Amino acid sequence: MAGLDDFFRGNLLAGLAVGVGAVVLAPVVLPVVAAVSKPLAKSVIKTGVILFDKGREAAAEMAEVFEDLVAEARAELEHPREGAIVEGMSAAGAAHGANGGEAATSSSSQDHPGAS
Repeated sequence: MAGLDDFFRGNLLAGLAVGVGAVVLAPVVLPVVAAVSKPLAKSVIKTGVILFDKGREAAAEMAEVFEDLVAEARAELEHPREGAIVEGMSAAGAAHGANGGEAATSSSSQDHPGAS
């Protein structure tokens, strides 16, 4: 581009011709640009609105799934199922409750030799 800058700096007549040409063509070019840019801008805005709505729907669905998981977790804490692992209760403790203590005793004595 340095060559183009040098051309306009050195030649006053060429610079004036480009300026006059821009002034003459502006009334013709600007309406065409405006006619093209307005539908383009509307299309971009429509796409943005659609994406926003889809994102909002996806976020609402994720929130609903999360709320369902929280409700299920709370229900399990209130009414633990047989064999479920609850906080403070190990898998060996759950097996102890289900098998009358036989499996839990053998596994706990292997895990903790000094415990029995």
